[in-house]
Amino acid sequence: MAPLGVTTTEDQMNNHPYVGMWVTADRTIRHELLADGRYVEARGKRERAYLGRYLVTGNHIDYWDDTGFTADGEFIDGILHHAGMILYRDR
Repeated sequence: MAPLGVTTTEDQMNNHPYVGMWVTADRTIRHELLADGRYVEARGKRERAYLGRYLVTGNHIDYWDDTGFTADGEFIDGILHHAGMILYRDR
């Protein structure tokens, strides 16, 4: 826990507009961007297909999968463009 009046990276990410669930239109692919800088990607019925960390810089996102795979994407007009996929904010 951070001292009173000190903002931590996780505190900042809790309020970041990109933290949360992102899904393809058919909901087959689901990215959950966690406030601690980790992500969980689900594919179809496989709920934890990929796990790793991510970093958002402006509207750009970099992913580092725990297996060593890397990827990136861009947030454009509230939509995540990643690896040829379009993901929408799940409300």
